[in-house]
Amino acid sequence: MILVTGGAGFIGANFVRDWLDGSDEPVINLDALTYAGNLENLAALKADDRHVFVQGNICDRPLLDELLVRHRPRAILHFAAESHVDRSIQGPSAFVRTNVEGTFSLLEAARAYWQGLEGDARRSFRFLHVSTDEVYGSLGPQDPPFAETKAYEPNSPYSASKAASDHLVRAWHHTYGLPVLTTNCSNNYGPFQFPEKLIPLMITRALAGEPLPVYGDGMNVRDWLYVGDHCAGLRAVLAGGVPGETYNIGGWNEKPNIEIVHTICALLDELRPSSDGSHARLITYVSDRPGHDRRYAIDARKIEHRLGWRPTETFETGIRKTVAWYLDSQDWVKNVVSGAYRQWCTSQYGND
Repeated sequence: MILVTGGAGFIGANFVRDWLDGSDEPVINLDALTYAGNLENLAALKADDRHVFVQGNICDRPLLDELLVRHRPRAILHFAAESHVDRSIQGPSAFVRTNVEGTFSLLEAARAYWQGLEGDARRSFRFLHVSTDEVYGSLGPQDPPFAETKAYEPNSPYSASKAASDHLVRAWHHTYGLPVLTTNCSNNYGPFQFPEKLIPLMITRALAGEPLPVYGDGMNVRDWLYVGDHCAGLRAVLAGGVPGETYNIGGWNEKPNIEIVHTICALLDELRPSSDGSHARLITYVSDRPGHDRRYAIDARKIEHRLGWRPTETFETGIRKTVAWYLDSQDWVKNVVSGAYRQWCTSQYGND
């Protein structure tokens, strides 16, 4: 079996569902169920004996030790993280706690467990650390995309905390021999994403007839990766990645934010038209956030050449699937958009 941390969050839940769709290998799913962890993301697995959910924190070393000894997983996939840049600016301590201290605790538990394994179990064990392209910093308009050899230049508390966790993972391999794999992905989108991130935020606010807040001039560029493609990339790295290596997973879809918003508005105009006119009328420019990186882009040639993975979704196909999912999942959206979330949106974007 495998142990997944953060498996009730957006990417983690998609991975767990994807894994069990294609494999009978059980999953131990450890998640603290903070604001973005949602058991509704896993509702389809409620009666599935292959999925064992444990509520707990990766900083809880005794719990980690107990789970590893009891379940004896062949791999750990580490998704658990605080991941929203705006929240990291408002409250960085939670990011240091989860992303740095939590990763340290998990690495130490994994090291103790792995050192107690023997034979094939020891040789085949893997620790897969899921990270982000934001650790590499910001690119200029003509700069080449981030390769795995790019120096780290994090610019937000979030990206700094993830960079720190990446360095810890690397050090535990080089110092202790722990067989680690690291992936750095571009911006994910798709089903079950908490509506604080750009794409679900725009969809949910547009459907509610609320202003669509776009930072600055809207020309910040990101590479967009459909979450299902990310899951396939992670499976490829787990199956064939070389311990100690890093693999960038990107969508080959660089888009400025304002183009993303206009695309969403056009799809909603088609699929859920408003009697008040195009949803694009709701676009509102707001002050840019501090230290906002201008451009991210992933060079994903290494994983393609060495492991044979390449995304199957174009942005056009992926965003249509995503908008359709949110339109068909309004009960999920209503349950997620709690009072606490509304208060956070007000603090970020005003009372509109």
